[in-house]
Amino acid sequence: MQATSPIEGVMLVKSGGKAALPDWQALFARLCPTIEVRDWYDTTVDPDSVTYVLVWEPHPDRLATYPNLRVIFSSAAGVDHLTRDPDLPRHVPIVRMGAGEAAQTMGEYVCLSALALLRDYRRIVTAQATAKWDTFEAPRTALQTRVGILGMGNLGRRAAAMLQALGFTVAGWARTPREEPGVAVAAGMDALPGFLAGTDILVGLLPDTPETAGLLDAERIACLPKGAGIVNAGRGSLIVMDDLIAALDSGHLSGAILDVFDTEPLPPEHPAWRHPRIGITCHIAGFASRPARAEYVATAMAAHAEGREMPNLFRPERGY
Repeated sequence: MQATSPIEGVMLVKSGGKAALPDWQALFARLCPTIEVRDWYDTTVDPDSVTYVLVWEPHPDRLATYPNLRVIFSSAAGVDHLTRDPDLPRHVPIVRMGAGEAAQTMGEYVCLSALALLRDYRRIVTAQATAKWDTFEAPRTALQTRVGILGMGNLGRRAAAMLQALGFTVAGWARTPREEPGVAVAAGMDALPGFLAGTDILVGLLPDTPETAGLLDAERIACLPKGAGIVNAGRGSLIVMDDLIAALDSGHLSGAILDVFDTEPLPPEHPAWRHPRIGITCHIAGFASRPARAEYVATAMAAHAEGREMPNLFRPERGY
């Protein structure tokens, strides 16, 4: 990458609402004082002055109106909210959020969910709600439980290490071959059925791409052992929801914990809300604080200005 100009101009921010703007301004004033931080909705900003944006779900067509835009920063790990814009300026690099705190909080969520499935926390919650003294034993411990992680990027690697610390046996699956210390990683679609067959708790951390959409359908869910559980904290498009519910109703799956959905917020009438074997959280699995995200963005801007490769750069040919 060739060196560009110094870090200057205006950064527009659409993350956390207008109430968050003073925080962003204070953080970047310390980390990168040569950039001016303005609100996404500020109509007084000259489009020619905009050099960076930090956004989540920006309005379609808007990014194309900034002729001097240098980098687009997604305020979260996903970029599908950007790439679905038909007028997205394809020549402008996109950086996915990769602050270390996001991997930590995702790992915490995955461990929480795996333990909840292992110890049948839905049953515990139901007992409290009905004031029923329900004593039972879990069928196995973490030491006898195999967790398979779909997606072995930064989030998957951290989750794997944290699960191993709890005693789970952990394996991974990725689209292409890779080596991860202490974790056996299956690669490619041909290896997926065998990987699923050796998984008691399946964790979805894959990005949203044409190859991953609907990956967990009835055929692949059937590859999981009877009584397996599913955690999905990557993208809602991974799972065919009707097939998941059918597998839960038949008893093939014992439970599922879902943080992401095709439609968000999940409509109140959706059957998943009331299913006795589904736990729902509202897209809260992996997050990073504003200070951590601001530091990550400032570091990436410095790399870009110095001609170095930026971290977590979106690769269109991969889809993530």
